[in-house]
Amino acid sequence: MGRNGSGKSTVGLALEVFQQLARGTNRVRQLVKPEDFTAGRVQSPIRFELEIELDAKIYEYSVAFELPFGFRELRVFEERLIVDGRPLYTREAAKVHLFRAGQEKEANFSVDWHLIALPIIQEQSKKDPLYIFKNYLRQMVILQPIPSLMDGNSDDVTLQPSKDVKDFGNWFSGLLAEYPAAYGKIDEYLKQVMPDLKDIKNPLVGSDSRSLEVQFEDGPRTLKLPFSALSWGEKCFMVSALVVASNSAYGPLLCFWDEPDNHLAIDEVGHFVMALRQAFQSEGQFIATSHNPEAIQRFSDQNTFVLSRNNHFEPTVVRPLSELHVNGDLVGSLVSGDLLSSLARGDAGYGHK
Repeated sequence: MGRNGSGKSTVGLALEVFQQLARGTNRVRQLVKPEDFTAGRVQSPIRFELEIELDAKIYEYSVAFELPFGFRELRVFEERLIVDGRPLYTREAAKVHLFRAGQEKEANFSVDWHLIALPIIQEQSKKDPLYIFKNYLRQMVILQPIPSLMDGNSDDVTLQPSKDVKDFGNWFSGLLAEYPAAYGKIDEYLKQVMPDLKDIKNPLVGSDSRSLEVQFEDGPRTLKLPFSALSWGEKCFMVSALVVASNSAYGPLLCFWDEPDNHLAIDEVGHFVMALRQAFQSEGQFIATSHNPEAIQRFSDQNTFVLSRNNHFEPTVVRPLSELHVNGDLVGSLVSGDLLSSLARGDAGYGHK
């Protein structure tokens, strides 16, 4: 949580860099540009760091980019991937040192300094830590849905939806083609928020294209609607159902959703957010940004972070809500209005005083 301009959506943009790396984008200029330096501070490298626990192992990845004087495109300054304290590979400028397990010899080679090494280095098998790490990154679900672009049509399949989810139909088709049992999860979730839902069908409308249809039932009455006729909020419920089903089918996933409460009625927000939190309780990770009290109070002050900065010239400061001076816990403060009042005044982390 935080004021507009504090950097909440930028968290998603940073995660996108890792996601695109794992999906094969390796040219630096396709990921970061000179204007990405804060306030034009090109003297300090742009650094991305990520730490993940997968299968009881800690994966630490970092990559830094620099813009030498006279260059028009950033280049790799350094890069490394470490698993449980042991490096898989390290890199400085163009020089890459690849560490091998067992009897295999270590390798040293050079890479164009405008290319990132992570997408280039080949995995040995699906048990290779490099494969496990890259697969986790490529499967991250980063969402900022635009319901008006979601028409439910598909001419392909995917398990890697776009951020705006305009390929919802392809995602639905891909999920059920690969994991047919996922329909049960989708149906179970949606019937909690749309009790009159009967089923969802995805019939062929051409030689290689499909179009989603949603059927409702109330006693003897039935109503069939194309997916495109659903309200924007209902489309967001559909997206949430696919997130829940995907994490169950091929997770654990990291899902970052920028303002999931958009397009929802006040009495729908709480259930919506709690259903997502519960779906990721045992595995995976759900991260949301929000200004909505109904969404915020579904998290505790231990896993709520406040982003703030005094102005556009200063870096963003990230602090757990538990460290801020608020009367009582997060939920109690929200109910009483203490937290909202403090935030409105800038006394609870939205400004440094």
